Amino acid sequence: MRGDVTDRPIEDYAVIGDTCTTALVARDGSIDWLCWPCHDSPAVFLRLLDEDKGGACEILLDDLRETRRAYRPGTTILETVFVTTTGTLRLTDFMPLHPLAEVPDEGPDGAPHGRIVRIAACEAGTVSGRFRVRPTFDYARDGAALEPEAGGTVLCRRLAKPEGVRVAATVPLTIVGDRVEAAFALQAGEGASLVLAHREDDDGDVGGAAASLAASLAATESYWHEWSGRCTYDGPHRESVLRSALVLKLLTHAPSGGIIAASTTSLPEAVPGTRNFDYRYVWMRDASFTVTAFVNLGYVREAAEFLRFLREADGTRGRDLKLMYGINGRVPEEEILDHLRGWRGVGPVRIGNAASSQHQYDIYGEFLVALHAFLDAVDYDPPVKVNDHLAEVLGHLTGHVIRCRHAPDHGIWELRDETRQILHTKGMLWVALDRAVQIAQEVDVAARERVEEWRRVAAEIRADYHEKGWNARIGAYTQAYGSDDLDAAVLRTVLFGAFEPDSPRVAATLEAVSAGLGDGDLIYRYRNADGFEHPEATFAACAFWRVGCLALAGRMEEAEPLFARLLARGNDLGLFAEEIDAGTGEQRGNVPQGFTHMAIINHAVRLDRAARHRDAPMDEPFRQAVGA
Repeated sequence: MRGDVTDRPIEDYAVIGDTCTTALVARDGSIDWLCWPCHDSPAVFLRLLDEDKGGACEILLDDLRETRRAYRPGTTILETVFVTTTGTLRLTDFMPLHPLAEVPDEGPDGAPHGRIVRIAACEAGTVSGRFRVRPTFDYARDGAALEPEAGGTVLCRRLAKPEGVRVAATVPLTIVGDRVEAAFALQAGEGASLVLAHREDDDGDVGGAAASLAASLAATESYWHEWSGRCTYDGPHRESVLRSALVLKLLTHAPSGGIIAASTTSLPEAVPGTRNFDYRYVWMRDASFTVTAFVNLGYVREAAEFLRFLREADGTRGRDLKLMYGINGRVPEEEILDHLRGWRGVGPVRIGNAASSQHQYDIYGEFLVALHAFLDAVDYDPPVKVNDHLAEVLGHLTGHVIRCRHAPDHGIWELRDETRQILHTKGMLWVALDRAVQIAQEVDVAARERVEEWRRVAAEIRADYHEKGWNARIGAYTQAYGSDDLDAAVLRTVLFGAFEPDSPRVAATLEAVSAGLGDGDLIYRYRNADGFEHPEATFAACAFWRVGCLALAGRMEEAEPLFARLLARGNDLGLFAEEIDAGTGEQRGNVPQGFTHMAIINHAVRLDRAARHRDAPMDEPFRQAVGA
């Protein structure tokens, strides 16, 4: 077992994708994670979770000395430079995504080709090495037959089902045991390329000519440049904001419009521990966060596409809104893959997610925040397919809020023990009704008496959580009614206006959370018992929420440098997982994590707007527009 490879830090990984799925590329150029053809499909490469059993697509160079890497500006095209004792080689990795001649009103805005392209070019001296491909289908539960084909390609065919990966190259391919290899010896100016194609009827479009791959690279770069060029943010840290936006775009599923939470499953949130979960699904909460971030950057079409996903996934128009959706159906039952050892031996490896059956009532507020932001961005003149059922959707969602206002739930952190009267949930229920009222004021979607009921119930909910959420002995708003436990999620409610940011109690809560849950610049979600044996790492988004609360309180001299320090916690490409180990600085949890990158975007926007209005108080519309 090569533990030094498998157990590389999570921050060693870059991400490429085509808005259908993503692949993780390690610092040494090995593709260690790929689910095909969709984000939540069974993994084809999963050495990330098991070195021995999980496949990969490697590039192995003779006498390698050092590597460095970067994305081409404004794209998801990854370039890794390898320096050997004899020369220099540049590896360009991308998944082809070409522009459309005309972008439709709904549906994908680009043409994915279901491939991974790897272009190696010798830039100086001489470089020798080989590509090596070893697919392990269905999370390494099914074998592969390697079949040479006419034209020099190799089909890696799954044994149990009609599925396969075709391997093509501009240099000869050979089969070595359970691997396909493509050896090369290059001089300056020469190159060797490899193509992986998911569709069995696809020859990789190589045909011995590198020109077609260069054309595909140019088309893919054109797509991403056009997309990045529509970003409206021009404030500080723009490159970090744009990189985060590109990550969120990669986490979309263009055919359906869905937005997944992260690219991976079972990367641990605690080492040691068992906090390993599958994030390759569409959480209402996380997707709503992402919609708000897209809107803040001018990407209104992406927001509309998520509404399309919901329209098609939830035919009840909000009457039976789910916490979580699969990309093309329901979320599968949670299953443990006990034949895989897990990253750094930290198991279990899980697919599916048991949280899909939980009660988490804050999602009504999360979704209505996103819907309000989208409607405001389109001047309350949405597409017909949104407007036609807006009244019905609002009625169903506000009905849920009113019915569940007194009910306990599992909350934003998906606590797997008992349900509680969680303060964050109560605050988001108020937010839900508040945004519903604002929408109704702009669009004639509800009778006046119905809107008045929303106002009345919202006021009652707000008074209730202000009273019952405050713990005088602790001197802070706490996680749940009657609880002594601190919870960083309370900070989110401040960001949405559920509490006044300059109130003494909010100031006291911010200080209590910083002291009780903080570790330097980082913040834990909570520290109370939650049914798991080992404590998790700090939660990256929580640290950004503290930035937002400081900004709303007018403490910009603290907020701005804290934000810059947090951005420096990302890897060399500006990518973040879900959590950060406070002791080592290593990233923890699934990667790249939409939750974290959404927080980066929204708080960069918040700080920029606050700085531009430093001498004027921030009004309520400003607070609501930015999101959390």
